[in-house]
Amino acid sequence: MQSIKINSYIGSDGILHINVPVGLTNQNVEVMLMYQPVESDDNGNKGQTLDELGWSLNFFEKRFGAWQGEPLVREPQGKPQERNWDDLFT
Repeated sequence: MQSIKINSYIGSDGILHINVPVGLTNQNVEVMLMYQPVESDDNGNKGQTLDELGWSLNFFEKRFGAWQGEPLVREPQGKPQERNWDDLFT
């Protein structure tokens, strides 16, 4: 299964148009589409894409699971400190 994330604009017709070349021909595929409106800041700016931030295409996907050294071990974390939640919201 491949995952593709894109940002798109929906015009006044209310229809989302998606053209994504996937390199497959003459095959059935299952497509799952999720959409979420993007919040803008006060100036109308949207968050930067990974490309705009300088990350290459599929940077994270290519590195996931790439560690080949000793297995990483998470040491015991101990007991969490006590918190007074009322102090956090006053």
